[in-house]
Amino acid sequence: MRRDLIRHPDFPCAAVERLTTDIAGTGTSLLVDYHLTGDVGALALPAIAAPERVNELWQHTCFEVFVHPMPGTTYLEFNLAPSTRWAAYHFDDIRQGMRDADVPPPVIDIERSAESLVLRATLTVPDGPLYLRLCAVIEERSGARSYWAFAHPAGKPDFHHSD
Repeated sequence: MRRDLIRHPDFPCAAVERLTTDIAGTGTSLLVDYHLTGDVGALALPAIAAPERVNELWQHTCFEVFVHPMPGTTYLEFNLAPSTRWAAYHFDDIRQGMRDADVPPPVIDIERSAESLVLRATLTVPDGPLYLRLCAVIEERSGARSYWAFAHPAGKPDFHHSD
């Protein structure tokens, strides 16, 4: 299923023309693709590095997946960097009880050209019905950041917000 991510209206981004996602999965395996088209050279992208858990990836270009098992208030947040570094957090409720999630490392593949960036990740998620939110923080070389999601609540960007 391919869906467009929408840029938060208060944070322009001259470098990105379009950002889409594809989602597929069975059982506890979730495959998520992010497809960015635009001037990739204008983006601040980290060099490919060893895939390891690193905190605060969201402060730079980072693709995020929020996984809500249904029913319930708990959720997982995955941060996936184009360096192949990653983080995963468990929350008891919205922004409450945050701790490192005990999950296998995601498998992250990157394809990059002058006009496109594709991040493909395979995640291990809980079995059963899930509610998913996909988001991205895109940083340009100028230092400007834009925030992308299926929808945005009023006010500042907040990927944890259920709207």
